Amino acid sequence: MPGRGPELQDCLARRALDVAPTALVVHRLDRDTSGLLLMALDLAAQRDLSRQFAERSIEKLYTAVVAGTPTEDQGLVDLPLRKDFARPPRHCVDLAQGRPAQTRWRVVARQGDRCRLAIEPLTGRSHQIRLHLATIGHPILGDNLYAGEAIRALAPRLLLHAERLGVAHPDDGRRIAWSVATPF
Repeated sequence: MPGRGPELQDCLARRALDVAPTALVVHRLDRDTSGLLLMALDLAAQRDLSRQFAERSIEKLYTAVVAGTPTEDQGLVDLPLRKDFARPPRHCVDLAQGRPAQTRWRVVARQGDRCRLAIEPLTGRSHQIRLHLATIGHPILGDNLYAGEAIRALAPRLLLHAERLGVAHPDDGRRIAWSVATPF
């Protein structure tokens, strides 16, 4: 989606219209996240796919490279999130007023001072993966919002990638999925 300001008007939603003039946004990725993004070709498909996201029946799998190495092989972060009005565009953990947010993670490879994780967001809050991982002490390399300067400098970009997406087809309900290799 286009952001605020003229420098943020170039976006996938607008570019998709050049290829598919009826394309409609179904969900979003953070601007710096690479990988799969789903769009619908008509309003009925958009409604059905949006319902699947709301009901959490979509299969979503991300890959990230984080600072440090978790002591456990897997875990679940269950911390409510809200916008951080004092520091936009950041979000924050808020146990009293935040919206429920859950992120499941699993170690794929420990690599010295960093670790590759497979991540399954069980909810879909803005900045959820980035903030949850930073909150448990493992910010994503290259993260310009939730990592300190030293962690940001370890990668030329945010090392977060939407690798797999699976849905029930809006027309006939058959299960379909897409995967795209992680570029880092």
